[in-house]
Amino acid sequence: MKRYELLIDGKAVATADHFAVHDPATGAVVGECPVATRADLDAAVAAARRAFPLWSAVPDAERKAAVNRMADVIHAHMEELAELLTREQGKPLNGMGSRFELHGAEGWARHTASLDLPVEVIQDDAKGRVELHRKPLGVVGSITPWNFPVLIAIWHVVPAIRAGNTVVIKPSPYTPLSTIRLVELLNTVLPAGVLNVVAGRDDLGQMISEHDGIQKLVFTGSSATGRRVMRTAADTLKRVTLELGGNDAGIVLPDADPEAIAEKLFWGAFINNGQTCAALKRLYVPDALYDRVCDALVRYAAGVAMGNGLDEANILGPIQNRMQFDKVTALVEDARTRGGRILCGGAAPEGPGLFYPVTIVADVTDGMRIVDEEQFGPVLPVIRYHDVEDAIARANASENGLGGSAWSADVDRARAVAGRLECGTAWVNNHGAIRPDAPFGGVKASGIGVEFGRQGLEEYTSIQVVHQ
Repeated sequence: MKRYELLIDGKAVATADHFAVHDPATGAVVGECPVATRADLDAAVAAARRAFPLWSAVPDAERKAAVNRMADVIHAHMEELAELLTREQGKPLNGMGSRFELHGAEGWARHTASLDLPVEVIQDDAKGRVELHRKPLGVVGSITPWNFPVLIAIWHVVPAIRAGNTVVIKPSPYTPLSTIRLVELLNTVLPAGVLNVVAGRDDLGQMISEHDGIQKLVFTGSSATGRRVMRTAADTLKRVTLELGGNDAGIVLPDADPEAIAEKLFWGAFINNGQTCAALKRLYVPDALYDRVCDALVRYAAGVAMGNGLDEANILGPIQNRMQFDKVTALVEDARTRGGRILCGGAAPEGPGLFYPVTIVADVTDGMRIVDEEQFGPVLPVIRYHDVEDAIARANASENGLGGSAWSADVDRARAVAGRLECGTAWVNNHGAIRPDAPFGGVKASGIGVEFGRQGLEEYTSIQVVHQ
């Protein structure tokens, strides 16, 4: 069992305190996470501040090359990182699991390396010239969640570094080890102080969000925690990018073919075992198709293997932590007591690990916890509707607005419905597909700002307008 250390200014830093990180599939200890103190955080921020003037002055072509070297490092260590990720997070190596996440991390890094932020000329005539320049902000604080710890770390870190900032990252205490190892590896191709990692318990996040040496904060997590992050960041007027929780709705239109859409519906809901902000979490289905859609989903679910992620045969793994496992269990039991019909799953199996089976719940409606709350687990409520206008209104009634989807044999009709959903990303005959060149972010309680693409890169810069 390895005892991990912080990495500050390019050097490993030991801590006096550690805690065990457990494999959710077996309960075994994967490693020991260091517990950073306020002094450790101050040292990491100071290192990042020292590195900033030099890194921000590096020519743009050299920063591009450095980010591509970061992608090379991920590629070279992909299997090592994937195994560690599976052991601490639970997702399988196979399918859309750890290897899928690591390939995504490499791809996002390479695309971000290719982006440019050219000078924009606002005026250039006999009266003068006005240019808009984008400049790095300084030190970026990153707080990442436990569901995609490596990929989301890359989403935060790479655009910050590409734009000329330096970074202090804090991973979730549930899944810190793969991020610590990632930062160790990336430091082999970055100057000291450009990327630092501190780890510990939840109180460390507040220390970061209130730290006066950090100019920007990027956070991915729940809406409730995002509100606290924003409050604590306000005193120092930090810029923030917040990608927060979702309770995404999908609307199946009356002309859809249940058998044709079942596979994409399933993976829209159950990618990463449902532990995905932009997963399909409420499915509205018309009366005429209700039973057929339910039956098609249950049939597909029966063929999806769940178990220890180190077994290549498994496609889904456990819920990552006991708190989330208990929440999922409580939501299903509440639905059961209120008349919900459990079509498959609905009870944890005997044996070790935080395994909860794929669970599809029919005969539920708005107002039930399983519909109104984000499950963030392997559970999908299927809700009957009579009128499309009513379905759209019910889908939009949530405080969340991350993603949404419409499903139809008529693409134009589905696009029209998708366009009326109050969400940052809308899909047609798909759900949850994201890409590095398309901005991604939420509305309402699902966040502030966007990630990915040029627009996401711009969030790590300030504007300077030069008049001459």
